[in-house]
Amino acid sequence: MATYFLFGKYSPQVLGQISADRTKKANDIIAKLGGKAKSMYALLGEKDLVFIVDLPGTKEAIKASLALAKQMGIGFSTSEAVSIEEFDKLAKEA
Repeated sequence: MATYFLFGKYSPQVLGQISADRTKKANDIIAKLGGKAKSMYALLGEKDLVFIVDLPGTKEAIKASLALAKQMGIGFSTSEAVSIEEFDKLAKEA
C-alpha cells in the first residue's frame, strides 16, 4: 500500500451540501478501490480538505481522485507521500 494526500477545494456550488453522509460516501469510494482513509481534515487557507489515504497504487489514487471529484463536486489534487524514515533511507542511497 502507498500513502496519498488528496487536497480538496470546495466549489461555491457544493458548500451547502457538506454533510457527514458525504464523508461516508468518500470513505466508501476509497474502500471500493482497495484503500483506507487514515484521516481527513478540514483546512484553512488555499485548500479546504486533506484526505490521507492508503491505496494499492497510483492507478487507484487517480481513480479515487476522479471518483471523489465526480461524486462530491470537489476538485482534488493528489500527491504520493513517503515516510520520513523511507525518505532518509532513499537520500542516503542517492
